[in-house]
Amino acid sequence: MTIADRSHQWNDPDNALTFTEADFQGLADIVTAESGIRLNESKAPLVYARLAKRLRMLTLPSFLSYRTFIASEEGARERQLMVEAMTTNVTQFFREPHHFTSLSREVLPALIREARSGGRVRIWSAGCSSGEEPYSIAATILSLMPDAHQFDFKILATDINSQMLARGRAGVYVSDGINDASLGDHRRWFRRETVDGRPCLLAHDDLRHLISFRTSNLVSHPWPMSGKFQAIFCRNVLIYFAPDIRDGICTRLIEHLVPGGYLYLGHSERVPPVTPGLSIVGPTTYRLDPLRRRPGETRTLVTSPHQTDENT
Repeated sequence: MTIADRSHQWNDPDNALTFTEADFQGLADIVTAESGIRLNESKAPLVYARLAKRLRMLTLPSFLSYRTFIASEEGARERQLMVEAMTTNVTQFFREPHHFTSLSREVLPALIREARSGGRVRIWSAGCSSGEEPYSIAATILSLMPDAHQFDFKILATDINSQMLARGRAGVYVSDGINDASLGDHRRWFRRETVDGRPCLLAHDDLRHLISFRTSNLVSHPWPMSGKFQAIFCRNVLIYFAPDIRDGICTRLIEHLVPGGYLYLGHSERVPPVTPGLSIVGPTTYRLDPLRRRPGETRTLVTSPHQTDENT
């Protein structure tokens, strides 16, 4: 059975569009080239369902014509929209709460002292989706330092998906399913209002002041930032890349940490097994050696009870 034969199962009641294996592979190759995301054939139903809507919007008669269009100079914007349609944007406030406990107890006290003494503090939320993660970071900061916005204390929030970034900049979230328990002690930094007839959660201006949202592609070279970060959150992002791309991105993330900086990954993600100067300090939480590394120095990661493969 070909992909085309199965298309009726993929949310297309009219079954009007032919979707061949060549169509799928051609589109998957473009997604990988543009974003580093690898799509195997099990993702064909998702590709079909999401892009069939784009074809109808553009009044294109076939996936072949769509492939031809996005490969053209005129189709550059649609090519970006196609990549955005393929991204996964599952997120929530204070997801994997142990990371925010680590941030609050182990990282922020020193960073707050640094900021109050006139220092520059930077935290990066890489693959921030619609912004729940950077707002959670900002709320954690403000809970310890309510006047943080008066100092050089900033969060960079980046994602490849411009539509998700627009939601993050707006700081307005439909609040169905977001209860006060999920926000915990940080709920004072959000307020509930009705927007367009729907109950919503709005981020406080003090949160918004700490965050800069920017479009960025993790497979691009170079990344659009020159400084380094005291903490980087890149959680549940690397799982969508092939192993070689994933390891390359992880290595570059570590290069963007200051000595003593922290890297937070998702629950099923790991750094490469041998990484210079990096130690495990908690569940999927890593710290770069506070001492500057000597050229050519390598260190095998310290074995820890936290270093388990949660996929097995």
